[in-house]
Amino acid sequence: MPATLALLRLRLDRRRAVKGAKIRRLEELLTHLREGRYRIGPHVAKHMVQEGFTELDVIQATQWGRELAVYPEDQRMLVLGYMAFPPRLRLPLHVVLEYAQPRWVDIVTAFIPREPHRVYSRARVAALVRFDGEVEKVRWVRPRFLSEEQIPR
Repeated sequence: MPATLALLRLRLDRRRAVKGAKIRRLEELLTHLREGRYRIGPHVAKHMVQEGFTELDVIQATQWGRELAVYPEDQRMLVLGYMAFPPRLRLPLHVVLEYAQPRWVDIVTAFIPREPHRVYSRARVAALVRFDGEVEKVRWVRPRFLSEEQIPR
């Protein structure tokens, strides 16, 4: 029972924090990006090296992109933008921005998504930017229509 009360208190505290947090729109954050008031996190740098895009690609994708999701609990947003390569090639780029500080924007991560228009949950975004090297614990669940013998091993 005490664990349930603690969980309820935690949810109530989170709701209060969300109500007090200011949700900022992408248009507000673009002025910071244009004026160079942003920080690029180590996770972005890692993806830049692995996937072959540059800081300029991230900034341009954000400037010409649109909000896919806003995570008010974390004061972050997921932006879908595109890297343009002449004459007609456009590659999607997801950028996660953190707007907790009033005078600059933190670019938390940027990556080329497999499914560009998919909105990621808070848990998935948190898993994308983990720094401890741990792998998420996954529990496999079989489909309801398959029996135990029908599952390929």
